[in-house]
Amino acid sequence: MPELPEVETVARGLQKTVAGRRIVSVTLSKTDFIDDPSALETHVPGQSIERVERFGKFMLMRLRKEAAHQPTSSNAGGDSLLVHLGMTGHLSPHPVSEPSPKHTHVRFLLDDGRELRYTDARRFGRMAFLAAESLPAELNRFGADPLEISDAAFAALMQSRRSRIKALLLDQTALRGVGNIYADESLWRSRIHPMRIAATLSANEARALQKNLQAVLREAIALRGSSIIDFLDAGGEPGKYQRRHRAYGREGKPCYRCKRPICRVIVAGRSSYFCPNCQPRPRSRPRQGKRRKPVTAGRKRTS
Repeated sequence: MPELPEVETVARGLQKTVAGRRIVSVTLSKTDFIDDPSALETHVPGQSIERVERFGKFMLMRLRKEAAHQPTSSNAGGDSLLVHLGMTGHLSPHPVSEPSPKHTHVRFLLDDGRELRYTDARRFGRMAFLAAESLPAELNRFGADPLEISDAAFAALMQSRRSRIKALLLDQTALRGVGNIYADESLWRSRIHPMRIAATLSANEARALQKNLQAVLREAIALRGSSIIDFLDAGGEPGKYQRRHRAYGREGKPCYRCKRPICRVIVAGRSSYFCPNCQPRPRSRPRQGKRRKPVTAGRKRTS
C-alpha cells in the first residue's frame, strides 16, 4: 500500500501536469470506494485544480471555483478531493483518444482535452468530495507529519506511549503517512527492535529514530518511492527505493551491517523485519504470579 514517499511522488507529478486545469465533467463506473458519488458528479465539474498535495497517505486535490465571466480570478470555495490509492490504485492524466484500461472507475475530463483517470483493480482505495466546511474535521483525525514534527513533539510522543514502537509508527493518529516499509527501514537504521515499548526509548534513541525516519522518507521521495508490486508514479514509472531496502522484505537474507540473517516478527498485525543482532529484542519482565496460601498441615478434609 502506498506510503508517504509514494503518495508524495504521485502528488508532485500531478501538481506539475494537471494543476491549473479546469474539470469539465466527471464520469463514474464502479463507485463502492467513493464516499458520496453524487456529490462528486454534482460539485466537481466546473471547478479548477488549484494544487495537488499530500496529506499523510492521502492525496488532497484542492479545488477552486471560478467567478462567473472571470475565469482567471479565484473564488476560493475551499472544496477538496481526497484520494487514497489503496493497494492497486493509480491516478494519472491521459489523452482522451487513448483507450481506457480495464478497472478505470473515475474519469475527470479536463479543459485541455485530457482525462485524469483513476484505475484500481481491487478497489481498496478511497475517494471523497469534501466541502470547505467539512474538510477540517476529516483532516484533524490524523497526527503530525513526520517530516514536519518538531524535535520536542516527537520526543514527547515517544515518552507518552506504552505501545510497541512499530505499532506507534504505524498509528496514523500519532504520525500520518508512515507505513510498514519505512517503519522497518528507520528502526533498522536506529538499531531499535520493533517490539520495544516507545516510552522506554532514551532521549538519544528518540532523536536518532526521528533523524533516521526523516532521512529514509526523504531518500525514498528522491527515488520516487518503492515499487514492491505495482506502484507507478503519475507518469507511469516505477519507483527505485526498493533497491535500498535494508530490512523490509529481507527475511533470511544477511544484514548489511553484521551479516546475520534478517528475521521477521508480527507486530500490530503486520510483518516486521529486523536484525536480531543489531536490533536486540527487549527483555521481557517476569510475570508476578499470585502467591498461593500455604496449606496448614493436619487440616482435615470435609466431605
